[in-house]
Amino acid sequence: MTVNDDSFTNWKTREEIAESMIPLIGKLQRERDVTVLLHSRSLVNKSVVSILKTHRFARQIAGEELSVIETMPFLQALTALDLGPSQIDIGMLAETYKADDRGLSVEAFTAEAVAGATGVNKIERREGRDVVLYGFGRIGRLVARLLIEKAGSGNGLRLRAIVVRGGGDQDLVKRASLLRRDSIHGQFQGTITVDEANSTIIANGNVIKVIYANDPSEVDYTAYGIKDAILIDNTGKWRDREGLSKHLRPGVDKVVLTAPGKGDVPNIVHGVNHDTIKPDEQILSCASCTTNAIVPPLKAMEDEYGVLRGHVETVHSFTNDQNLLDNYHKSDRRGRSAPLNMVITETGAASAVAKALPDLKAKITGSSIRVPVPDVSIAILNLQLARETNREEVVEYLRTVSLTSPLRRQIDFTSAPDAVSNDFIGSRHASIVDAGATKVDGDNAILYLWYDNEFGYSCQVIRVVQHVSGVEYPTYPAPVA
Repeated sequence: MTVNDDSFTNWKTREEIAESMIPLIGKLQRERDVTVLLHSRSLVNKSVVSILKTHRFARQIAGEELSVIETMPFLQALTALDLGPSQIDIGMLAETYKADDRGLSVEAFTAEAVAGATGVNKIERREGRDVVLYGFGRIGRLVARLLIEKAGSGNGLRLRAIVVRGGGDQDLVKRASLLRRDSIHGQFQGTITVDEANSTIIANGNVIKVIYANDPSEVDYTAYGIKDAILIDNTGKWRDREGLSKHLRPGVDKVVLTAPGKGDVPNIVHGVNHDTIKPDEQILSCASCTTNAIVPPLKAMEDEYGVLRGHVETVHSFTNDQNLLDNYHKSDRRGRSAPLNMVITETGAASAVAKALPDLKAKITGSSIRVPVPDVSIAILNLQLARETNREEVVEYLRTVSLTSPLRRQIDFTSAPDAVSNDFIGSRHASIVDAGATKVDGDNAILYLWYDNEFGYSCQVIRVVQHVSGVEYPTYPAPVA
């Protein structure tokens, strides 16, 4: 048999194993609210090739490819356990099992590693929490996709309604079409139908009421059977407590803003300060996409090296608040054509760091340039550290943070020498450390952080909503602090 034959036989074997994983992953999700991860990447609703590619990607962060041959025994062991709602990373199970020298079987090791999610320790399924989207633009539609994807067994978040201003003839059909097809993020994974008579969109069986209103005061959500809902404001029209309080209508319990909050509105970056949210807090912000991109790695660097001062330069994709062609705009430069120009603009991300990281005493400044790409941005974080180090140490530290720390859902890592912005469309992390671009000279470190300013940010929003709703389930094996 030739080398080529060996490679193809190996591929077909792994393909067969990946195919047999799919029903096991789906059953755990539907029946037990267990989300199977691989190095923080969900394997739920993934194809055979996607599962294999996710395993292969592990070589960029763990140094070698992870095989389904290695992870399948752990998945099989999970199906035999009395699991409660949780997220279980079979990549981490496989990696930690290799390092364990006690001679345990895969079954015994797995049972021990996820003991907090089994038997008397397991969390009971919670009643689903209603969610309302106020606004249905770029972020609103991506958040909708994520909510529908995560509906799972029906015991988590339930997207019940979308509130928009009336747009004329065929409004519902056009909005459904924008949800179904996206020029950047591709086709919706599932089926979407429209019931114009009842003003509803049915997406993968989720019946979503479309409510037309020009102001929050016009809506009584209880009239639609909605109760104790979390309302996600995607418009950015109201950003202070007084304005956002308008959403606290009958049927709505909490308001989450997908833009930086003003005044005393808490700005939350999941993974960094989400545990500071008070149980009785009704209004909060998920800050900006750039704040979410820079704060987790900034915290990681502060924890390990100390940060004396820093500057962030954001090279940001253009957004809908810019003009397609030159036209009047209230801002000085954003009126110039977005697809044709680099546009210097302001960013509040640096000043927002203080809200998310109040213990960080370092002064952080920031500026931003909008560039002619439709999605994925890069933040260049230039830091003066409290101690000297070297590039190898910083790169290895951030690689480890992306794998095993409590920030592993926020910080991703790539060592691909040819990585460009398009490669990170659809990333679910808040930011991705580019190892090859990292520069360190004594006490100065420059980090290049890619981030999908649409989808990655939307994932952070969903994590905050899951946390305040009580359906953010624990992850096993537990991350290393």
